[in-house]
Amino acid sequence: MARIIHLVRHGHHALLGRTLCGRMNGVTLDDIGCEEMARCAIMISPWPALIQSSPQRRCMQSASILAAHFGLPIEIVPALDELDYGEWSGRSFEELRQDPQWSRWNGRRGASRPPGGESMRSLQNRVVGHLEQLRNDHSAGTVIAVSHAEPIRAALLHYARMRLDDFLSIEIDPSSISTLSVDSRGFRITGINQRVPA
Repeated sequence: MARIIHLVRHGHHALLGRTLCGRMNGVTLDDIGCEEMARCAIMISPWPALIQSSPQRRCMQSASILAAHFGLPIEIVPALDELDYGEWSGRSFEELRQDPQWSRWNGRRGASRPPGGESMRSLQNRVVGHLEQLRNDHSAGTVIAVSHAEPIRAALLHYARMRLDDFLSIEIDPSSISTLSVDSRGFRITGINQRVPA
């Protein structure tokens, strides 16, 4: 079974903090992001048996840097994909702040959804479902799962038994590592948002 799962957020990209990228095409790591992921690789222990990635380009690039370090292939996993932000995808955060629906979404993540997009509950169900499959996979030992801030937050909220509305209480920085370890009761959180300083 998977005894340790490292949930790794992709590295920095040029639109970070300015645009809600979601599942936009063509979002790639910049030089900062590549350097961050190289430092991230050094932090990961024990040696992984498996590296998985969201299908988004920025995650696949991040996973490739880790894969080169560990000499492993990458498995693309749709369950690790970014939240589908629907009509909000590609909009600037400055523009979104003027949208009342954006305010409602950020105040009540457990009971709302982006217009034309995916609910946080649906996101949580698919991510946790995948992690539970990994936990029962006897061929896995330590797994790296490269994803995005919202899927990682959703998983951590589930295992911390916290409400989805509390999502802002968990910070997930680019190239950070959050770790789940298996004990007799299932997963427990053993690390959140760990990074090597620049």
